[in-house]
Amino acid sequence: MSAETSASSASASGGFVPLPGRRDVLRVGSLTLAAALWPGSNGRAANAATAKAKSVIYLWMGGGVTHIDSFDPKPEAPEEIRGTLTAIDTRLPGVQFCETMPHLAHIADRLAVVRSFSHDSNDHLLSQVYTLSGRKVTQAQLFTEPNIGAVVSHVSGPRNGLPGYIAVPGITRPGPPPHNLFVGGWLGNQYGPFAVGGQPEQPDFTQGPMLPDPASQVDEDLNPRELRFPHGLSIGRLRRRQSLRESLERGVLDAERSGVLAGLEGQYDGALHLLTSPAVRAAFDVSQESDGTRDEYGRTKIGGRCLLARRLVEAGARFVMVDYGYDPDYGNLWDQHNAPSQNFPHVSKMCLRGYHLPGIDQAFAALIGDLERRGLLESTLVVFLTEFGRTPKINSNGGRDHWGACGSLFFTGGGVRAGQVIGASDAQAAYPVTRSYTPADVAASIYHAIGIEADGRLYDRQNRPHPVLDHGRVIDGLFA
Repeated sequence: MSAETSASSASASGGFVPLPGRRDVLRVGSLTLAAALWPGSNGRAANAATAKAKSVIYLWMGGGVTHIDSFDPKPEAPEEIRGTLTAIDTRLPGVQFCETMPHLAHIADRLAVVRSFSHDSNDHLLSQVYTLSGRKVTQAQLFTEPNIGAVVSHVSGPRNGLPGYIAVPGITRPGPPPHNLFVGGWLGNQYGPFAVGGQPEQPDFTQGPMLPDPASQVDEDLNPRELRFPHGLSIGRLRRRQSLRESLERGVLDAERSGVLAGLEGQYDGALHLLTSPAVRAAFDVSQESDGTRDEYGRTKIGGRCLLARRLVEAGARFVMVDYGYDPDYGNLWDQHNAPSQNFPHVSKMCLRGYHLPGIDQAFAALIGDLERRGLLESTLVVFLTEFGRTPKINSNGGRDHWGACGSLFFTGGGVRAGQVIGASDAQAAYPVTRSYTPADVAASIYHAIGIEADGRLYDRQNRPHPVLDHGRVIDGLFA
């Protein structure tokens, strides 16, 4: 711990000052924030010699983004397949995106689009865990496998005082009932993400009435509640309290320090560092950005989340997951079956709403351009991912259903060979007609970019070995 975060005085004026307990610092009763700061002693070090990226921004759109209405339009297909949307040209000759993606079409030469993303499950929970971890699971293993970000955090640890794995905001809870799939798994809860959104007040977003057309322009507060001081508590007072606490507990710690207690003490110290480091606190403060920058990303929830991801990476964060898709205002917005309870219009109209595909189009393009202008793109791997695509044929309600057989995603930055389309789907975007790539292949590619050996071993809390990945290979031709 730096001198800045270590208390040097053991006295406090004005009589006895109540000591802050762990719950005073971690106010939602969770050790996730602080635990995410400290790497395990049994992780493998990243191979810096082969690493193409220093950071990862993982654009995770949970719920199943429609590939036909975004990156893989089929303008020659009948209307029950293509819908009423049109295809537009991109910067890549002969490559078209849907009209919902004009900003990304304009920078398609900076992307590596994969149109043959495919696996064998149409189940949200199984597919999301597979996507988040790169590991296939059963219903009994939904919480056992560590997220990719948890592995990065375990192997590489924090940087510049920022947790190794940050989720912005980390509120997605698929269900019903709602499940929190952002986990450290067998690595331990301490490697789960620091979620800036904390615990969602309404975890099951399928409940409650949805507005017929909610506003897309939202000024979302992403400053973590855990980094806000209680009324009357300043940095100076917090440091003095920490010093008093250390004096009173030192004897106890010397006498009965155990492995568990030692871990908790380290977590507490890490949380104190987050609270008292001006640089760390500033990294989470999007209000420091200019109006022009905020407008470039879009004054939407996804725009603010992508802007915060850039700030965190610029400050040194290793792995930032941008989480968007399950929302108290929009419901499960990618999961557009158009069941009556969803209150969605026809899929071709839904995809034109500002908080839907146009929102991610503007935000993603702004993020890529911003990283490039700041000289950060080559050292930052950006990945857009969702758990599966949607059915080629529009259903009788005007929606699209789950479709694990085919989907689209993209990579950029971090050593990626941009300006290409990898793989292709058939005339109805139903099945790949080239080599297909699974979530395990995506995970292997991420690990390759940041220098983690996918065939290496990690050790769980009982010191049992596990492979980093049990299957998967780097996507062919993805990296330069």
